[in-house]
Amino acid sequence: MSTFSQYNFKGQKALIRVDFNVPLDKKTFAITDDTRIKAAVPTIKKILGDGGSVILMSHLGRPKEGPEDKSSLKHLVNHIAELLGVPVQFANDCIGKEAVDKAAALKPGEVLLLENLRFYKEEEKGDAGFAEKLSKLGDVYVNDAFGTAHRAHASTAVIAQFFPRDKKMFGLLMESEVKSAEKVMNSAEKPFVAIIGGAKVSDKILIIENLLDRATDIIIGGGMAYTFEKAQGGKIGNSLCEDDRLDTARELLKKAEAKGVCLHFPSDSVIADKFDAAALTSNAPSNNIPDGWMGLDVGPNACEQFINVIKRSKTILWNGPMGVFEMEKFQHGTKCVATAVAEATQDGAFSLVGGGDSVAAVNQFGFNDQVSYVSTGGGAMLEFFEGKELPGIAAINK
Repeated sequence: MSTFSQYNFKGQKALIRVDFNVPLDKKTFAITDDTRIKAAVPTIKKILGDGGSVILMSHLGRPKEGPEDKSSLKHLVNHIAELLGVPVQFANDCIGKEAVDKAAALKPGEVLLLENLRFYKEEEKGDAGFAEKLSKLGDVYVNDAFGTAHRAHASTAVIAQFFPRDKKMFGLLMESEVKSAEKVMNSAEKPFVAIIGGAKVSDKILIIENLLDRATDIIIGGGMAYTFEKAQGGKIGNSLCEDDRLDTARELLKKAEAKGVCLHFPSDSVIADKFDAAALTSNAPSNNIPDGWMGLDVGPNACEQFINVIKRSKTILWNGPMGVFEMEKFQHGTKCVATAVAEATQDGAFSLVGGGDSVAAVNQFGFNDQVSYVSTGGGAMLEFFEGKELPGIAAINK
């Protein structure tokens, strides 16, 4: 594996797997959030600056029956050109004659965007023949798509085998994602707090178990907190609960105690009479919520409790919101956590925010440039912290 920053791309055609799976307006197909495209710009500009040319490949959406207009990458061409400051050519296919001819004709400083990889079922199947056809378009393979690193797809995991070791590498985004994640998991300065939120315990069992060997404190918020409250004999009213995971919650509590990890649950909750932005709200202890009411955010005492833990930490991992932050009435807890993470970072802590909803929250509240690192890879980051080997990373490291 080559180190991207030290590699000279002069005269080389770089085939880059990017993650341009961005949301589009359903009517106009305008990009509504270009975060993922912007994240790849430094990698592309470094190659062009060296005197190389760039062939971009990505998926977009979940097309099931081949080509469809709403999932075409042609909708991204103008915006990519605007961000790069150079024209962007487009091939109406990713492996057909047009793609081959346009890639062959690319001159130094030029950019070509291929059509959606998932218009071929072979992409998600990890088909080696499909990967080999893609590989022939470029001289060097660069994987800069951390968001798809957990998928064993043709363009992320299989294609690397068709390039020699010195011609396959991570891009700048992938490098920084892996470096930040490894710093948290392998060399975290203590105290290390993991803030885990979201709706379901079942979605986060593996990450909590893996963090029990690393973290000093784990804050648990969001809907999943009520499964733990019920498991400990609490009354949770109509709050979200996975009854089939109560034993799992009890096991995690025992493991945490045995390993000396302090689990923090919200002492109180903002409760509502229904799941609705216009619901009646009140406050209650999280283990004594009246029948007919549900917890939709952590309460003011819990906010203070969590802020104190976060502020004394040296390493912070945040994955998942504290409540239904999309509704204004239930966003206070998530905002408190975001503020505390930003302030702890200012005081010298290393903070990593990963996972779609927590990333959306720091962006929404304007703290994205006040934490150490915001990950672009939701599912990939989650699997990394579960201790799984990511195929897209393993393929480059072989």
